[in-house]
Amino acid sequence: MILIYSNPQSWVHPMFLHQREQLSDAERQSRLGQLGDLLQEIAESGELVGSGALSDPLNTRTVTVREGAPEVTDGPFGEAKEQLAGYFLVDCESMERATEIAARFPDARDCAVEVRPLMDPSGLEM
Repeated sequence: MILIYSNPQSWVHPMFLHQREQLSDAERQSRLGQLGDLLQEIAESGELVGSGALSDPLNTRTVTVREGAPEVTDGPFGEAKEQLAGYFLVDCESMERATEIAARFPDARDCAVEVRPLMDPSGLEM
């Protein structure tokens, strides 16, 4: 799974679209083209299994249970500046290929893009 992180203060998908001051219109359009090309490539190769964007962190609830009672707080858990914004599920031959794909996301230039294998239902890889 390729996980895309973004700063909630500029919650736009893809993230680089909000950078009006830092990016020229030409650079934004270039990155959109790169993203489109990448998504088309991995869809045609059969590597793209699915994807999704997450709602603004303002819509998030974090639930923990302490001493048997649920505690609910607004927003994502943690003090991190960047929060999980969306994901791409890919089916690749290797971790190296998934990492190669992740590095090609334009978002990787401005925020974190994480590659994490899904756990096999048996959990034996742990």
